[in-house]
Amino acid sequence: MNYFIDIILPIPLEKLFTYSITASEADFLKVGSRVSVPFGKSKIYTGIVYRIHTNAPQVYEAKDIHQILDEQPIVNAKQIQLWEWIASYYLCTMGDVMRAALPNAFILESETVIILNTNKTLNDSELKDDDFLVYEALHHQSSLKIHDIANILDKKNVLPVIKRLLDKDAVFVEEEIYEKYKPKLVRYVKLHSRFASEKALQTLLNDLKRAPKQSQVVLTLFSVSAKTKKPVKVSDLIDESDASHAIVKTLIDKSILEEYYIQTDRVQYSGDDNEVSKVLNEFQTIALQEIKESFKNQNIALLHGVTSSGKTEVYVKLIEDTLALGKQVLYLLPEIALTTQLVTRLQNYFGEQVAIYHSKYSSQERVEVWNHVLENNSKAQIVLGARSSIFLPFDNLGLIIVDEEHEQSFKQFDPAPRYHARDTAIVLANIHHSKTLLGSATPSLESYFNAQQNKYGLVEINMRYNNVLMPDIELVDIKDKHKRKLMKGHFSDRLIDDMTEALSEGQQIILFQNRRGFSPIVECNTCGHSPQCPNCDVSLTYHQYRDQLRCHYCGYHTVMLKNCSACGSVELDSKGFGTEQIEEEVKILFPDYKVARMDLDTTRGKYGYEKIITAFEQQEVDILVGTQMLTKGLDFRNVKLVGVLNADNMLNFPDFRAHERSFQLLLQVSGRAGRTDDRGKVLIQTYNPYHTILQQVSTNDYMGMYKEQMNERYNYKYPPIYKQIKITLKHKDYNKVDMGSIWYAKSLRQIFGDAILGPESPPIGRIRNQFHKNILIKIPKKQSLSKTKEAVIKVNNSFLSIKEFRSVKVILNVDNF
Repeated sequence: MNYFIDIILPIPLEKLFTYSITASEADFLKVGSRVSVPFGKSKIYTGIVYRIHTNAPQVYEAKDIHQILDEQPIVNAKQIQLWEWIASYYLCTMGDVMRAALPNAFILESETVIILNTNKTLNDSELKDDDFLVYEALHHQSSLKIHDIANILDKKNVLPVIKRLLDKDAVFVEEEIYEKYKPKLVRYVKLHSRFASEKALQTLLNDLKRAPKQSQVVLTLFSVSAKTKKPVKVSDLIDESDASHAIVKTLIDKSILEEYYIQTDRVQYSGDDNEVSKVLNEFQTIALQEIKESFKNQNIALLHGVTSSGKTEVYVKLIEDTLALGKQVLYLLPEIALTTQLVTRLQNYFGEQVAIYHSKYSSQERVEVWNHVLENNSKAQIVLGARSSIFLPFDNLGLIIVDEEHEQSFKQFDPAPRYHARDTAIVLANIHHSKTLLGSATPSLESYFNAQQNKYGLVEINMRYNNVLMPDIELVDIKDKHKRKLMKGHFSDRLIDDMTEALSEGQQIILFQNRRGFSPIVECNTCGHSPQCPNCDVSLTYHQYRDQLRCHYCGYHTVMLKNCSACGSVELDSKGFGTEQIEEEVKILFPDYKVARMDLDTTRGKYGYEKIITAFEQQEVDILVGTQMLTKGLDFRNVKLVGVLNADNMLNFPDFRAHERSFQLLLQVSGRAGRTDDRGKVLIQTYNPYHTILQQVSTNDYMGMYKEQMNERYNYKYPPIYKQIKITLKHKDYNKVDMGSIWYAKSLRQIFGDAILGPESPPIGRIRNQFHKNILIKIPKKQSLSKTKEAVIKVNNSFLSIKEFRSVKVILNVDNF
């Protein structure tokens, strides 16, 4: 009987490919194991076994697999179930999901290897100089990789040389698979076993009297191993004995010391004994009981607790209960910046049971966390991570906590799969028959609407921890301040007075401006020209710390201009302001105080967030200027004042969610103030203090915002009342994308009628030299979502089968918010 396997490949293919295997391979292989398989003419890919069966493919002849890479599966059945749901719901392929789910180190790469054909002999005269050098090198080495040949010839493009040698039958080409994950090995030493007896040891020490440094190393080895009763690392031995690597190597060469290696984790917890979790106050205790009651009837609960109400401590109690049942916990956060503070808190309670998983970790570190979760290891009972951690191989998941569930960072926009981690977490919990808790001080309208419809349980905490008062929020009319000449740069006299008072009391300040860089526009005062990005339809942002003009969409940068490129005038002026400019102004206004900035530019390194947050926590920094990174659940104990420099640029954004997002952002940043005994103060500078959203923020009126926004969503048929699919078409030729989008929208209108909006150019019509056109499908609740998606896929396939539109890239984005 012939056996076959269906393989998920990490490339966007609509169907899975089938490969042939032997009967013994069919017995050995399991669903979820990795195999390397040939694909196309010469490529080799790592694939995941999806199904083992006996049905030969009808259209093509199944190839044999290349090799089996795992003894045990690295992906379990529940994960594959989740992958299938993501692929069908978010209109992408299983290959897209696999590429997003697995750490890079698991997806083995193939490398081209050139091998000499020993059956063919060539004369030197038949070869060009470059060909001869490679041919000669292959006589000394059995095989060469592409980069080896590039080094020999000192050229980047060596493919013509290889092609000439292939044409002459002088060489063969093969693909070699190489593993990207390497375990971390730590080097240890011990005394050689022949010195185990006391007599041999005494002889050794006498012999070493003439080499005092070597003698010192051996004596230090004794004292360290006696003191710690643990194996001794080479690095520790060198530090303790004040010796060099050369001396230790000499002792190993003389067979006095033996070296050996122990595999270790790259990320380790090195804390003290665990603390006992805090006793909950009355409001937290009631909330905890209500969550548990809600979980008896429903699998999902929404915890709506005001900022600083102590939601984290409620989560900790639920985590304790889940661990007591022997189950795993997934704690999802929207931003890596948040993990740094929360890691410390959770590790104080749960020690090394906490594992962290996010994109700032290296590929090797992520593999280690993956393996711990797969083995249900004690080191990964609680996984704390950003959105990608929903893909980990949980086997025994009991609880998922989605903190700050309203955050748009939970949505993946590029590349596919364009999933929403909050919604995917709910499906994952359903697969595991476990519970989901969504938490936020400003819940998204979707979640609050579901709670109102009794799909979710709703639990509320309306009091801050220790009965601390909510911050006093004041709106400052900067239009009026400009008229009265009471502005210094971008600071009103009111903000300067309050900052002076807070600093004199030894308190800290947070200043929020949701735009990085120095200023978003540089303009010539003579002719009005402003430098534009050559690849995108946006003006370049000036970054003073590098003296550069940068595009935040494609990364293009150029040195700051000294003259206008249009008229040659030297009168260049900057319009608008970002975090850099605010930082500079604060340093001028308050020269005696330490100022730091937290935005994408200052937090690029692995520990970028940690350094800034720790410095602010330890009060080494008095004033912290930042973008929306600051708004997300960070807990600073000594912040008296929060200043929002300009609230208007968020409110006037062309998006149906702009008002909801502005409310959430402003209320979250306000929540960083006054988290201890003193009442905090928030000053929001605006040109329009009578705007409804700003009035609702100043009175902390979530229900007012919810009712008003829901009313608009009903009237204009937006989520959560209607579902949405956004279709974006991209191409470098505007006419092609324009014609294509008109054809696409017309085809959709024949099926859905007026439910189609567009095609429309977005606010930024060209990014990375690609013109964009958007089409929006609005889907009422009664309309079948799956049937709608089937119709969209049919239209999409018809579109891509038209020759002139084949080069247009189409992006299908389900729930594009």
